[in-house]
Amino acid sequence: MKQLLKTMTVCMAVLGLSVVAPPAFAKNMKPGKGVTLKPARATWNTGFFQEALVRRGLEELGYTVKKPKDLPNPIFYKSVALGDLDYWTNGWFPMHNAQLPSDFKEKAALYGYVVKSGGLGGYLVSKKEVDKFGIKSLDDFKRPEVKKAFDTNGDGKAELTACPPGWGCEKVIAHHMNAYGLNDFINPVKASYEAGIASAIGTYNSGGPAFFYTWTPNWTVYKLKPGKDVMWINVPEINPSEAQVGSEDRMTVKGVEGAVSDPLKMGFVVNDIRIVANKTFIAKNPAAQKFFEVFTLPLSDINEQNTRMNEGEKSQKDIERHVDEWIAKNTEKWNGWLAAARAAVE
Repeated sequence: MKQLLKTMTVCMAVLGLSVVAPPAFAKNMKPGKGVTLKPARATWNTGFFQEALVRRGLEELGYTVKKPKDLPNPIFYKSVALGDLDYWTNGWFPMHNAQLPSDFKEKAALYGYVVKSGGLGGYLVSKKEVDKFGIKSLDDFKRPEVKKAFDTNGDGKAELTACPPGWGCEKVIAHHMNAYGLNDFINPVKASYEAGIASAIGTYNSGGPAFFYTWTPNWTVYKLKPGKDVMWINVPEINPSEAQVGSEDRMTVKGVEGAVSDPLKMGFVVNDIRIVANKTFIAKNPAAQKFFEVFTLPLSDINEQNTRMNEGEKSQKDIERHVDEWIAKNTEKWNGWLAAARAAVE
């Protein structure tokens, strides 16, 4: 093919015809060709869709991308700083700052915004009970009638579907129980989150109350919609845990859909979801860097996909199909990201 193009160019020159060079980026449709990437993936499945989309984009750019390793946060951040892994799409900041190794800023960095201010976390209560009892904050669960209404197992406390042991949110919830004097009034149930939420939704669908912690993106706020089925409630006051100190300004949020007040004192730091990558890898791969910088998703798209996973479409094959369908619906945006990445190598 190269020889044919060369011969045609010579012939056109002999005939006095102008020779128009092909677009410069045509040489770099696959700027990642020959490069193998080592990604990781968070252990929570609500982040699997973003990982699969970014991986697909990198493959379109010619990279060979290995199967991602599912890792706890601290292990990933240590590994990416060491250069054992190249990137992941599941950075939550500032929440993950406390889990970074001391040399992180020297060896790795954050790129783009998968969802800016998309990482909300807080407490949701069934709207029917919010309206009936005038619930505005966790403090209302100290009222006998409220506590009794949410005591589903007869232990004398309101049952809160909380986070399993080891999750960051488990520690924050425990801090809230202590800081606001709620241990005698609320029982945080720490079983499997998926099973706990399934039970909470089942109770709600049967006409019972719902009281649970959740975060976004997550399928929970697609199944039980804030403002219609449930309401975000306040913490009594902003009282940060040790890990939250310094981020108090990101714990009160304006414009939260389905909140009992505006602004809302969520008690959890609002996070940006960002891609984290090794700096040495980035320096050698400007196309990957640019793709990381321009890649962004509507929170509603992630919530919708997470709901499909929760309803049974959760195999890797299912997730890859969700990626196909998302790209088909967002072709112009997708092609724009790829074009920007290819142009970055010029």
